[in-house]
Amino acid sequence: MSNIEVLQLRAAGVSLVLDCSGPALPSVLHWGADLGDLTGQALLELRRGAGAVQAGNGLDDNRPVAIVPEYSSGWFGLPGLSGHRDGQDFSASFRLTSVAQTGNTVRVTAEDAGLSIQLTIELTDSGLVRAKADLTNTGETPYTVDGLVLALPVPTEATELLDMTGRHIGERHPQRHAFTQGAHIRDNRRGRTGADATLLLFAGTPGFDFGTGEIWSVHTAWSGNHRSYAERGMSGYGVIGGGELLLPGEGRLEQQGTYSTPWIYGSYGVGLDQLSARFHSYLRARPNHPQSARPVVLNTWEAVYFNLDLDKLKALADAAAEVGAERFVLDDGWFRGRRDDRAGLGDWYVDEEIWPKGLHPLVDHVKAHGLQFGLWVEPEMVNPDSDLAREHPDWILAAGNRMPPTARHQQGLNLGVPAAYDYILERLDALLNEYDISYLKWDHNRDFVDGGNQVTGTAGIHEQTLAVYRLIDELKRRHPGLEIESCSSGGARVDLGILERTDRVWGSDSNDALERQKIQRYTQLLLPPELIGCHVGPPRAHTTGRTQTLSFRAITALFGHFGIEWDIASASAEERQELAGWVALHKKLRPLLHTGRVVRSDHGTDDFHLHGVVAQDGSAAVYAAVQLAQSVTSAVGRVRLPGLDPNRTYRVSKTPTPGPESRGIAWWTDGGQVEMNGAALAAVGVQIPVQWPESAILLEVTAIE
Repeated sequence: MSNIEVLQLRAAGVSLVLDCSGPALPSVLHWGADLGDLTGQALLELRRGAGAVQAGNGLDDNRPVAIVPEYSSGWFGLPGLSGHRDGQDFSASFRLTSVAQTGNTVRVTAEDAGLSIQLTIELTDSGLVRAKADLTNTGETPYTVDGLVLALPVPTEATELLDMTGRHIGERHPQRHAFTQGAHIRDNRRGRTGADATLLLFAGTPGFDFGTGEIWSVHTAWSGNHRSYAERGMSGYGVIGGGELLLPGEGRLEQQGTYSTPWIYGSYGVGLDQLSARFHSYLRARPNHPQSARPVVLNTWEAVYFNLDLDKLKALADAAAEVGAERFVLDDGWFRGRRDDRAGLGDWYVDEEIWPKGLHPLVDHVKAHGLQFGLWVEPEMVNPDSDLAREHPDWILAAGNRMPPTARHQQGLNLGVPAAYDYILERLDALLNEYDISYLKWDHNRDFVDGGNQVTGTAGIHEQTLAVYRLIDELKRRHPGLEIESCSSGGARVDLGILERTDRVWGSDSNDALERQKIQRYTQLLLPPELIGCHVGPPRAHTTGRTQTLSFRAITALFGHFGIEWDIASASAEERQELAGWVALHKKLRPLLHTGRVVRSDHGTDDFHLHGVVAQDGSAAVYAAVQLAQSVTSAVGRVRLPGLDPNRTYRVSKTPTPGPESRGIAWWTDGGQVEMNGAALAAVGVQIPVQWPESAILLEVTAIE
């Protein structure tokens, strides 16, 4: 055992102070604002000053909450480890055996009752906390892990919670709660991250917003069943944490078997924007983060649906090239027996009836325009009406001798069955070998019910999730440069587990720009714009029936990985010309949009939002002033532009959009430019015209050198 007692990790304005003095598991003495470079004695004094209170009628030895909270230490909330050995060893009391620090990474091992646990705790260069646990059964008999969660403390000042919920075509809607005594638990048993998943769970000071308030947050980086929670007991201690949500029996460990938790990420900041920027910086620094400019995508789904006529698709590719698209993605319907969504899933062979020469005529036509070719797949699913399901009904995820209810006329394909995994790997590998496919749109269109393994009779979601990870990793190993999108009924699999191996997510199946404004606003709390697919849909949104101007649809899509989901071959020449202008504008702004800091104004109301992206060096920015609905007042007033260098002077330029032109705004009607310093733009702002509902104004900002 090392003689290390108190450790400090520092990065990007954040300090994490760990009490590793033992004999129990480490606890966090401080997670928040940077404390400076504290000496060893200063750290000991910090521990002394932050010691636990001995309350009346409490334990004589009241201890801080460990990163893996323990019932044996007097924590009466959710235990970090829940499990047993055939009813025994139901409560662990781990004792440290080693502590090692390498830079901003700490590894701790501890043992108890035939169990060994290793904790890895990191502070990334961007100031994120990452933690995970590996639990090994060192006993002579099996041990069953019912749950293993990690927790980070939050101070008593954090009295308000923010999380998210949603549904298909309406993902990531925020909801606030008081952080009172008791537990706020968000469990997800859908077998995927879920359209209603919280994404991030925040605890902060009252009224915290995008630019104000101290905030602490956690994210569970797992694409299957999971838990995120906040809890405060009568002692006053509060924690936020998470982990995988294991189904019964999934955590059974034979002798020397190991269960590994997913990574739990924690971010601290003053204001949601600072907290969010830590995730963006971390993701952009990964070696697997997309390095090339994000190609403008044309996806065929809302253009043709299942009507895959070769001439029609060629005309669509012609139009895509005309407006400046760079990637053409063939969506659903290309494989055997697929005339609608009722049949064919699992039969991953090009349909010979539709494609007598295979996909080659289309791929060749697309490539001749200089566009990349992409293909839609849904490898984790199977239609009961398919050759695969008829030949291998035991490959369907199911419990016992009954089939789960279908959803979208499909069932889950159990990739935990080695033969099923091998079949899917072989089919996808063969397609990627035969055709010049640079991109897979990887869908997952149902929640799992009774997600069991018919071969073993046991629950199968844990193994299914790991198998999906292995499958994607292997395909990328075999096909360097292949990009994969995580699409799951739209935005139902958005998490840092799937994003360790994919290149973007599909934000939502809704391309209604009004719905997308909120979806993208809150998805970007975790992900930078270049990782979120944002497409210009048709004039009438097929998910809501709303009709919106092209400028509103395009400005909404600009702030992400831009694409088109519209039959532009049938659009008017004027519409295609305007769309080409927006594509060109996106390409011009893309270097800024996909590298800069995302900022959002606290000026926002239910009627109006302002958001933007500011260059890391403060030299430029672009903002969208978005009128969501009719304002209660005749004008929204001056809008403040956050995030600029207060000491530099900037030129603010308008981008005209259709709508009523407000008279009496001199800078808007007299040249469309105004020059102010960053401090004035943040504190005073600029007046903008009255806008129609469901419209947006684009403001481009450039530093005057």
